[in-house]
Amino acid sequence: MNEIDQRIKLIMSTIFEIDINTINDNSSFDLIENWDSMNHMNLIVALEEEFNIQFSDDDIENLLNFKLIKFIIKELINK
Repeated sequence: MNEIDQRIKLIMSTIFEIDINTINDNSSFDLIENWDSMNHMNLIVALEEEFNIQFSDDDIENLLNFKLIKFIIKELINK
């Protein structure tokens, strides 16, 4: 696992109060009990701060699972 993946998982585990080892590509808003609208916004803010990036409105709507979060962050970092 690379550093970006680990940093995302740490943030997700903290915000959603879940074990970091349970997070995988399929971890999504419909499978994580604490992933509600408020925690979704907390996730957005924490990821933007951690990676010094800014999500677009479209990005925010698409941050629905770990796999998509990784993809979008890597795209933004490599711009």
